[in-house]
Amino acid sequence: MAHRSESHGPEALRPEKKRPEVKRPEDERLPFGQLLVYGTQHILTMYGGLIAPPLIVGAAAGLSAPDIGLLITAGIFISGLATLLQSLGLGPFGARLPIVQGISFASVSTMVSIASRDGVRPVFGAILVAGVIGVILSSFFAHLVRLFPPVVTGTIITVIGISLLPVSFDWALGGVGAKGYGDPGNIALAGLTLLVILVISRLFQGFVSRLSILIGMIAGTLVAIPWGKADFGAVGHGPVVSLPPVFGLGTPVFDAGAIVAMTIVVLVIMTETMADIIAIGQIVETPVDHRRVANGLRADMLSTTVAPVFGAFPASAFAQNVGLVAITGIKSRFAVAAGGGVLVLLGLVPLFGRVVAAIPAPVLGGAGIVLFGSVAASGIRTLSRVEYADNLNLVVVAVSLGMGMVPIARPHFWDKFPSGVGVVLDSGISAAAVTAVLLNLFFNRWRALLKAKPSVFAAAPDERGTPLPEA
Repeated sequence: MAHRSESHGPEALRPEKKRPEVKRPEDERLPFGQLLVYGTQHILTMYGGLIAPPLIVGAAAGLSAPDIGLLITAGIFISGLATLLQSLGLGPFGARLPIVQGISFASVSTMVSIASRDGVRPVFGAILVAGVIGVILSSFFAHLVRLFPPVVTGTIITVIGISLLPVSFDWALGGVGAKGYGDPGNIALAGLTLLVILVISRLFQGFVSRLSILIGMIAGTLVAIPWGKADFGAVGHGPVVSLPPVFGLGTPVFDAGAIVAMTIVVLVIMTETMADIIAIGQIVETPVDHRRVANGLRADMLSTTVAPVFGAFPASAFAQNVGLVAITGIKSRFAVAAGGGVLVLLGLVPLFGRVVAAIPAPVLGGAGIVLFGSVAASGIRTLSRVEYADNLNLVVVAVSLGMGMVPIARPHFWDKFPSGVGVVLDSGISAAAVTAVLLNLFFNRWRALLKAKPSVFAAAPDERGTPLPEA
């Protein structure tokens, strides 16, 4: 009887073993039409940043216009494949989050240094070896996610947004090196695009509001055409369909110095990608543990390894698209995957790429102010949840933000230092990440420095921290 009476207690109300499966926000499936539209918006958002590295490195290497075109097409194609791998996943590759992959800006200065001296073949060889090293290190590197509490991630996300804003300012001025750079008309066009985005966001809700960025860019481009600030004349020139050739610019050359420099860059890229994965996890409000980070880094590095085979450069998560997810509220990874499919199509059909490339830089600049600023705002929101009473978290944030601002405010600050130091600290994102992690360890984690009753300036949080859940 005792046994029977127990069966009517609380235990009887508990499910035996099976729990109802909770659907993750990123797994939401939308109608195909919406997926295509939202995915295209992602691509339009990052397209300017995607084609910039091939243009810069190709010019530094002295390549002809057709060869630079190959670099651009290959970069678009690889970015599409990398986005599909990262968002949909394949076995242990891919974080399965709404993350857009593109050609990394962090690698540009190093590639320019190598390419201006020896051409692009040593660049490709260095990327290939560094990518393999990155794949090997991914599992170990992902465990460092435990070193990224909110005081660290909030600081990094804030710096990501701030470091991207100068790019949007240059676009608003017309694009660096463009004729008429700084023309007030360019600024007016950027301002008009920004205004349209703000008005759409304020007056409409739901589907239309979520397309505010895309609508603003279309409106800005339409206004730019009669104004003479948009040129679609080159759209019809060139092949309609073209597959990026394998080793189309020559087989890789393996130079030890270039490999060491590129490996350092890869570590920087992994740091930035890990920060983006954590950031998108917070925006989507889905758990991100070390295994998920490892899968994301592994996909990142596999894409980087394959990139030089087709004549492309290292791939990494694009922070501006993290901002787009925050603004639109579209958390579905399948929307991003649709954008990856669009990128693959653009890589195979250069005609489409030429149409998108014709969007005026000032239009991109107006949209970029909203997108990049929203990334910084997301970081500030994370920092607002950090406990600042009776500890030195305020110092962690202050010094890390300062270090992240150095290369933004004074780009030549580290020029006299060894190249290895410059590669890391010339990126505001990696400089802020390294500083925030080290200061958090120093003030909040090192047990030898933790005291039951610390000074009035430093009362450390619980030394156990908040462990990440296992996958």
